Amino acid sequence: MAMAPDVLFNLRNNFYLGAYQAAINNSDIPKLTEEDLIERDCLVYRSYIALGSYELVINEVDSSAATPLQAVKLLALYLSSPDNKESIISSIKEWLADDAIGNNPILRLIAGTIFMHEQDYNEALKHTNAGGTMELYALNVHIFLKMHRSDYAEKQLRVMQQIDEDHTLTQLATAWLNLAVGGSKIQEAYLIFQDFSEKYQMTSLILNGKAVCSMQMANFDEAESFLLEALNKDAKDRETLANLVVCSLHLGKPSSRFLSQLKLSDPEHMLLKRGLTAEENFNRAIQTVA
Repeated sequence: MAMAPDVLFNLRNNFYLGAYQAAINNSDIPKLTEEDLIERDCLVYRSYIALGSYELVINEVDSSAATPLQAVKLLALYLSSPDNKESIISSIKEWLADDAIGNNPILRLIAGTIFMHEQDYNEALKHTNAGGTMELYALNVHIFLKMHRSDYAEKQLRVMQQIDEDHTLTQLATAWLNLAVGGSKIQEAYLIFQDFSEKYQMTSLILNGKAVCSMQMANFDEAESFLLEALNKDAKDRETLANLVVCSLHLGKPSSRFLSQLKLSDPEHMLLKRGLTAEENFNRAIQTVA
């Protein structure tokens, strides 16, 4: 018996590869089941969140919406209201403890995303580690790499490869792991991003992937060209700006403008936090010598 076509394949793929506006623009898909409609709406609203349109999601998802959509709204609230983070985290913990909805994969995915933002990786894994969907497995790979546990990330990747070796998320997770491992694996990661750029719409995510590979191979001029192309697509993209700061420093070029833009786009970015910590340590060292 032939399998039914995956009507949401293109929408999912656009979302995974960072083509968020394309995901939104091409989301009017006819004859969807109730389950597909909910997944479609989740992907569309998550695309709006990725583009920074938090208020749109908060205003459109009402209290009668299905649990996955409520979870997506919670992510929009979390990202838009830094002052209310504690109450939002308290709400998500309450929902996760509810037997009726606590095991919903989108709710667990959003919980993992929020706790990863909080850098509470153990709490994130509490809700994502059981996996169950390709997105949850991919998030686990991401979390383990953040924890510098490439051995655990590799185990998760093997699960993904057994399910679908050619899946976009499997390929992305392979590239992430290859970048973390380094050495000869960098070239393999580059080829994955190159393959994406030949098959699909070029996005900031793909260009940043190629740029990071190029930087790790010490091809900084090539990396800069990818990053400037990414900046043309989205002048506020935090990863593009952070990578441009690093790339400019290696090329001996001024990076202050990119640093200023990054402070405006994402004041909490890890690069800025690390820079501040280094500056504080340096000042402390000077005072000690003085």
